[in-house]
Amino acid sequence: MDALVEQLLSGLPAEALIVDPDVTASYAHDMAGFCEAGAPAVVVLPRTVEEVQHVMRTATALRVPVVPQGARTGLSGAANAVDGCIVLSLVKMDRILEISPVDRVAVVEPGVVNAALSRAVDEHGLYYPPDPSSWETCTIGGNIGTASGGLCCVKYGVTAEYVLGLEVVLADGRLLRTGRRTAKGVAGYDLTRLFVGSEGTLGIVVKAVLALRPRPPRQLVLAAEFPSAATACDAVCRIMERGHTPSLLELMDRTTVRAVNRMTSMGLPESTEALLLCAFDTPGAAADLAAVGELCTEAGASGVVPADDAAESELLLQARRMSLPALETVRPATMIDDVCVPRSALGAMLEGTAAIAERSGLTIGVCAHAGDGNTHPVVCFDPEDPDESRRARASFDEIMALGLELGGTITGEHGVGVLKKEWLARELGEVGLEMQRGVKAAFDPLGLLNPGKLF
Repeated sequence: MDALVEQLLSGLPAEALIVDPDVTASYAHDMAGFCEAGAPAVVVLPRTVEEVQHVMRTATALRVPVVPQGARTGLSGAANAVDGCIVLSLVKMDRILEISPVDRVAVVEPGVVNAALSRAVDEHGLYYPPDPSSWETCTIGGNIGTASGGLCCVKYGVTAEYVLGLEVVLADGRLLRTGRRTAKGVAGYDLTRLFVGSEGTLGIVVKAVLALRPRPPRQLVLAAEFPSAATACDAVCRIMERGHTPSLLELMDRTTVRAVNRMTSMGLPESTEALLLCAFDTPGAAADLAAVGELCTEAGASGVVPADDAAESELLLQARRMSLPALETVRPATMIDDVCVPRSALGAMLEGTAAIAERSGLTIGVCAHAGDGNTHPVVCFDPEDPDESRRARASFDEIMALGLELGGTITGEHGVGVLKKEWLARELGEVGLEMQRGVKAAFDPLGLLNPGKLF
C-alpha cells in the first residue's frame, strides 16, 4: 500500500489521491444490486491524459488491478471495485474540448456529463442524440463503456453510432488513437467500436470524437391508454410496420404508471393497463401523431391524447424518466433487468414477465423502449428477507432466459458487468466466449483492467 501510494505520488498531485478508507468505500460500487464489490486500496482522480498514463504504468509495474469509473450510475456492477485495486475515477476530466458545426463533431473528455454536452451543442444548433435516463448525471465515458442507449434510440440509435474516434490509455500506459473525425473512414479494423461497450476491460478512454446532428424541431408527444400490454405491443408493431419513424416510442405498464403517480402526483391514468408514449420531432409532428393515434385506436387503445405543446410533451417525458426512481419506492430494493427482444416478440416478453411476477409473488414493473424492443423489467423486493431475495434473483434470471428464448439479448444498453457474466457466456456460446477472451488478452495480457467483469 505504501509503495503504491508513493509511486503514484511521483507523477500525480497529492489532491488527486484518496486513501481514507471511509471515503474510498464510497467509490466501491455502482447502482446495481446483487453485485459483489471489494475495497479499493486508493482512489485516483486524474485531470490529464499524462496522469492516467502514469497510473497505468504504476499499476503495470506493481501488478495492481485498476477499475475505471465514471459517475457510477451503471446498473450491472461494471464499475465495482475489487480488493486492493486502484479506482480510477475520470469525473475530473470533464472538458468539452471542441464543438465543430462544420464537421458536426464534438471532442470531449470522458468526465463530461451527458446533459452538459447536449446543452452545449444545442447552443450551436446541433444535437447529440444518446440520452440515457440518467443523462443529468451520467458521463460520456461511462456511456461509451457500457454502450448506453436512451429514450430516442428508436430513431437515432445508440452511443456506438456516434463515437467516431477515441484516445485510449492502454494497460501498459501507451496511448492509442482509434477512428477518425471525418464523415467517412474504413482504414483498418474498427477498434473504436471494439472499445464501445467494453466496460473498461480493454483500456481507459481519455478523449472521444462524437458525431452530432442538426438540432431537430421540438418533439410533440402522444399518450395512448390500452386495456392490456398485448394491445399496446400490437400498436407498436403497427406503427413500425407502417413505416413511421417516431423519435420516441416508450411503454409503461400499470405497475409503473401507478408508482409514478404515487411519487410525483402527475395524474397519469391509473385505469390503464399499459401507457404508450409516442413522439415525433418532424416539421409535421401533429400530422404524424394523428396517424399514429389512428393506429393505436385500431389496436384497441381506450384513449388517445396528443400533447398540445412542447411543455405538455416534456411533462409526459418526465413521467417516463421517473419510472425507475418511482419503482424503487415500491420495495426497499430493485433489480433492473435490461432484456432486448425483436419488436415482434415484445408482447410475448411482457406477457411472460407478468407470468413470472405472478409465480414469484413479487411486484415486477415494466418500462420499455418499445420502439426498439428494449424492456426494463424491475423486480421489487426486500433485501432483508432471504426468501424474497431468493425469489427476486430467480425471477431476474427467468426474465433473461425468456428474452433469449424469444430471440433477444441479455442486455440492450446496461452492459454485463458482474451481474450478467453467467448469462453472457450462455448468449455467446463456447466459441464466441473464447474469441472475446482472446481480444481481452491481446489488450490486457496481465488482466489488470477491470478484472472480474464480463467473463
